[in-house]
Amino acid sequence: MVVVVSLFSLFSCSKEKPSNLKSGIRIGFSTASDTFLIERWDKDIKIFMSKARELDAEVIFAKSPGDAMGQIPQLQYLMDQDIDVLVVIPEDMDLLSGIIKKIMEKGIPVLSYDRPIMGVPITGYISFDNREVGHLLSSALVSKVAEGNYLIINGSVRDNNSYEVNLGVHEILDPYIASGKIHVIDEIWLDEWSFDEATEKIGRVLSKTQDIQAISAANDMIAEAAIRLLSERRLAGKVYVVGQDADLLSCQRVVEGTQLMTVYKPIPRLAERAASIAVQMACGKLPEPDQFIDNHSGKDLAFFMEKPIAVFKKNMDETIILDGFHTKEDVYINSSAQN
Repeated sequence: MVVVVSLFSLFSCSKEKPSNLKSGIRIGFSTASDTFLIERWDKDIKIFMSKARELDAEVIFAKSPGDAMGQIPQLQYLMDQDIDVLVVIPEDMDLLSGIIKKIMEKGIPVLSYDRPIMGVPITGYISFDNREVGHLLSSALVSKVAEGNYLIINGSVRDNNSYEVNLGVHEILDPYIASGKIHVIDEIWLDEWSFDEATEKIGRVLSKTQDIQAISAANDMIAEAAIRLLSERRLAGKVYVVGQDADLLSCQRVVEGTQLMTVYKPIPRLAERAASIAVQMACGKLPEPDQFIDNHSGKDLAFFMEKPIAVFKKNMDETIILDGFHTKEDVYINSSAQN
């Protein structure tokens, strides 16, 4: 079953828009329901759709049940809906390449959102600087623990961003590891972005040793799993933990002291830019990308890149709160954590 939501409006040319834009722009937007287990994605979709409405475009949003296999028939459905451009959050970086190739053969440009699709010369890719995310995660930990035992928990092996974040983490940590100052007691890879899987695998490590001073978690959901397990052992706040996505619970933990830092990725900037790029792609135009990257397709991929921000307790108000990503009341819900 494919869940579909359409937002209808007709695109018309105006002096604010390129003169060659055609009427009736239709954007197909594909994602899998597993994606919505992570808090941030609801914000992405709502902001993207709002921006599309401003541009008088129609968005056909299709959310497939389950995992990447369920996303394939959803993409086939969208391909048959007379769309002018496809925006896709791929659940699997490799598995979707076959259906994406068919869509592109029909002359439909494809914009990969947040995660790249590998092996196919798609039109464009928009995301944050994921290697920089890794730099921010490890730099925050090293600032507190320049010597000690580390646990690294990586994201899904099916998501290319996991490898980029991991590379960034190691670019900072490896000199310390080589010198013997930092010892990585274990490095976990997840099959999926799964709280339950993360809990199980982190639990195995903690059952063997609790002599850990720092934990690098690939996102805030994984950080939450780690902190819950640490809390059960009365170690929350004693072990430095970092994550990314600025989920509300993680922001609350940052100001309360059980999580050192979360990487904030300004979603409004990304989602609005993606909607604008999608409309231009539908009209046969591609804005100048920030850089080109290799997605193993034999053709350089246009990459539109936004910058992430490290958020600690000290800069929570001037980042998360100021941007309206979360309210101050929600972040500081525990009155003892109020500034």
